[in-house]
Amino acid sequence: MEKATQHLVNHGIRPSVQRVAIMEYLMKHHTHPTVDTIYHDLLATMPTLSRTTVYNTLELLHSHNAVQALTIDSRNVHYDGMMSPHAHFMCRCCGRIIDLPMHSDLPANPLPEHVSRVEQIQLNYSGVCDECNKNNC
Repeated sequence: MEKATQHLVNHGIRPSVQRVAIMEYLMKHHTHPTVDTIYHDLLATMPTLSRTTVYNTLELLHSHNAVQALTIDSRNVHYDGMMSPHAHFMCRCCGRIIDLPMHSDLPANPLPEHVSRVEQIQLNYSGVCDECNKNNC
C-alpha cells in the first residue's frame, strides 16, 4: 500500500482510501483491467465503492500520468499501472492484452514545429496469441 500511496503523491494526487486501493490493484494486476473489472474485484473488500468512483479515479490517475489508458480495444478502455515504455498486443480471439518490450530502435520522427513535447506513445499490435493459435482460433 505504501508503494501505491507514494506513486500517487509523486504524481501530485492526494491519496484517499479508494485511490490507493485502485492504484495498488493496478500495480499488482498486469492484466490491463477495465473500470468494471476493477470495480467488481474491489467490491468485496470495499462494499461502499461505486463504479463512478472507480471511473473518476482512473480518469484522475490518467490525467496526472500515473496510469496509462489503453485504447487498443474499440469497446473498452483498459488501464495499465506500468508506466515504463512498452507496447501491447491484443489477441483477437480471447481478448487478452499482453505487455511487449518496446525496442529503442524505433525510427525517430522529427516533431513538427507546433509540437513542444510528446508525453505518451502507444504502440499496439493485434493478432492471435500462442494459446489461441494452438486451439486453432
